[in-house]
Amino acid sequence: MLRRFDQVDVFTDQPLLGNALAVVHDAEGLSDDRMAALARWTQLSETAFLLPPSDPGADYRVRIFTPGGELPFAGHPTLGSCHAWLAAGGRPRGQGEVVQECGAGLVRVRHDGARLAFAAPPTRVEPVEAALLDKVQTLLALRPGQLLNAAWLSNGFPQLALELDSARTVLGLRPDHAGLKQQGIKVGVVGRHPAGGECDVEVRFFISPLGIEEDPVTGSLNANLGRWLMADGRLPRRYTAAQGRCLGRDGRIHLHDDGTTLWVGGGVVPLVSGTIGL
Repeated sequence: MLRRFDQVDVFTDQPLLGNALAVVHDAEGLSDDRMAALARWTQLSETAFLLPPSDPGADYRVRIFTPGGELPFAGHPTLGSCHAWLAAGGRPRGQGEVVQECGAGLVRVRHDGARLAFAAPPTRVEPVEAALLDKVQTLLALRPGQLLNAAWLSNGFPQLALELDSARTVLGLRPDHAGLKQQGIKVGVVGRHPAGGECDVEVRFFISPLGIEEDPVTGSLNANLGRWLMADGRLPRRYTAAQGRCLGRDGRIHLHDDGTTLWVGGGVVPLVSGTIGL
């Protein structure tokens, strides 16, 4: 059966610098195994499948697969799926916002100027076991003083977040990906850029257990980091993160806490549109 298929670049205003997402429309009838097989075939960090909503408050439903399995929520598939749904003629029921249904529940998406932005789900923050933190520091080859803070963060699946002493340290990491995969953990790192530049922080996300060593640009992680770092004033209520430079990308994630909602935004560029036989 031929189904509409799009590929978009997310968290960028320029083609080929963000995080690519494959989107399959009208995915009713596809089995879990078929969806997982396509995600392994595309070898993108995520592949999204659009379905009719099961919740009356949603405009559409999305299922999100990595090469290693399904996720209840992810940020760049949220923005990319919304863009593809709107481009295919989707019309939101409400005024000014699209409501996406996913495994983590309902997620609001709105236009933020030329960008799309999603309302970040709640973040659960938990302490990190000392023994595990020691192992991860070794796997990342971190030197004494380079690690400032650590926490388990989750808005759909657990992410071990590390605040490092600088963006330069973040960009210089050469992780032991095989060791991280053996530990079965996804590790996000963030460090500040010097004041006055275009971006406030640099972010990387090592996701070997999901089938890819490093994610180019990650909405869910940046949403978690925003809630964590804004909570005690370590970052301002509006800032811009860069991610993907070590992979030849240059993504931009724009975060803004308006006092009631943390919005995580970015550009979406369409690259491929056609059909796929599934």
